[in-house]
Amino acid sequence: MKPTAKISCRNLWKIFGPDPEAFLARHNGAPRSEDFRTAGMVGAVCDVSFDVFPGEILIVMGLSGSGKSTLIRAISRLNDPTAGNVLIDGQDLLKASPEELVDLRRHKMGMVFQHFGLLPHRTVLSNVAFPLEVRGSPREERESRAMEMLKLVGLEGRETHFPRELSGGQQQRVGIARSLAVGPDIWFLDEPFSALDPLIRREMQDEFLRLQKMLKKTIVFITHDFEEAVRLSDRIGIMKEGRLVQLATPEEMISRPADDYVRQFTKNAPRDRIVSVGSIASAEVAGSAGDAIPASLKIGEVAARVLASDRPIAVVDSDGQTIGSVSRDRMIAAMFPESRP
Repeated sequence: MKPTAKISCRNLWKIFGPDPEAFLARHNGAPRSEDFRTAGMVGAVCDVSFDVFPGEILIVMGLSGSGKSTLIRAISRLNDPTAGNVLIDGQDLLKASPEELVDLRRHKMGMVFQHFGLLPHRTVLSNVAFPLEVRGSPREERESRAMEMLKLVGLEGRETHFPRELSGGQQQRVGIARSLAVGPDIWFLDEPFSALDPLIRREMQDEFLRLQKMLKKTIVFITHDFEEAVRLSDRIGIMKEGRLVQLATPEEMISRPADDYVRQFTKNAPRDRIVSVGSIASAEVAGSAGDAIPASLKIGEVAARVLASDRPIAVVDSDGQTIGSVSRDRMIAAMFPESRP
């Protein structure tokens, strides 16, 4: 049975320009690209619908101007959508009063952005405790919680430092600790690592995965880096001109891209770390079950073994049942699809 969605977006629109609601109504809620151009309007988010389930990491990506950052701001109502519905645990965010919205942000949502947004005149401890201060928590309680968060992100001992005394990666850790201080169920991250050097970025991705393994947040994460998306996501959504072109697992997206735009995004993807053996196995049964390869393994994990074999090798499911086989030719085709005639 599929779990109930933590976040549900239905027919979400964010249009920039004069009187966007009237514009949408004039076109029966379905304006075309030429309608936007004629009216001088910008469709930043166009009729987007999707669900995010508890504990899931959904990564949204696209080229600059595709609408991905506008989408995350619409979901959190940092920008009010033009039309549609955003449900958080079944509560319609677009119908929430200002007081209800403040309460949701203070208790259910954590946000991390590309620019760390730390307060330069406050210490690391004070920065992390700030959202709890806004919430009205007593000083001892908020500082104790802030210390817990600093320990969680590996910054214990830096609590009296100021942001200017930290590296970029350390500053982003402070931003992450601050967003987690209120104990949010939902975590919104908008290109949180893109301003970091490659080695620090990789380190922060490792930290993110470590934290998620412990905390199991429901996450919407924006990036323009497909390799980062593959490494961190459960599912990926790709946007183009405000529309959600495809929403799928990394493997589904590589195996069955929705169109040429998605195909270009996945062109240089690390297929060896994404494509599973089961997805490339033929129905033909060959080899013995004793020498079999589990269908769940990624092709990069077994490529050397398959390429060294002069005969197909059996592939088994999680119950040990043979479901087919994988041959040298199929492995080459999977790893180097552009080499196929």
